[in-house]
Amino acid sequence: MASDAVSRRSVISGLVVTAAAGVAGYFVAQNSSVAKAKASTGYSAGAQTGGRLLASVDQVPAKGGVVLAGQQVVLTRDPGGTVHGFSAICTHQGCTVDSVQNGTIMCPCHGSRFNADTGAVTVGRASRSSTAVPVTVRGTGT
Repeated sequence: MASDAVSRRSVISGLVVTAAAGVAGYFVAQNSSVAKAKASTGYSAGAQTGGRLLASVDQVPAKGGVVLAGQQVVLTRDPGGTVHGFSAICTHQGCTVDSVQNGTIMCPCHGSRFNADTGAVTVGRASRSSTAVPVTVRGTGT
């Protein structure tokens, strides 16, 4: 009987230590410089300075846009020349949007459409706007 009590105590002690280590590891990871660097990484269009270079401004057609599926970003340029960034992931079921046509970001999976200037849903099954992605334009473009 005594060996059963020691065995149960060992198991319970092990579980307590494991749970405490997991909680401590979570808080250390949340406050690490790596986690903070990912949260503050920006995107850029037009230059390598700052965030990651996604495209030069002249690659983003006026009144249109480009889908950078590998980066999961859509860059659009409104009639005034302002570049906007949105997630390339549709808010309906997570498909990757495939094009920007006539001021509209198009999702091929279920027909959702988003306004290329605002990210708002214009048509389809998506119920939430496309997620905005911060974009910084560096240098000059056409």
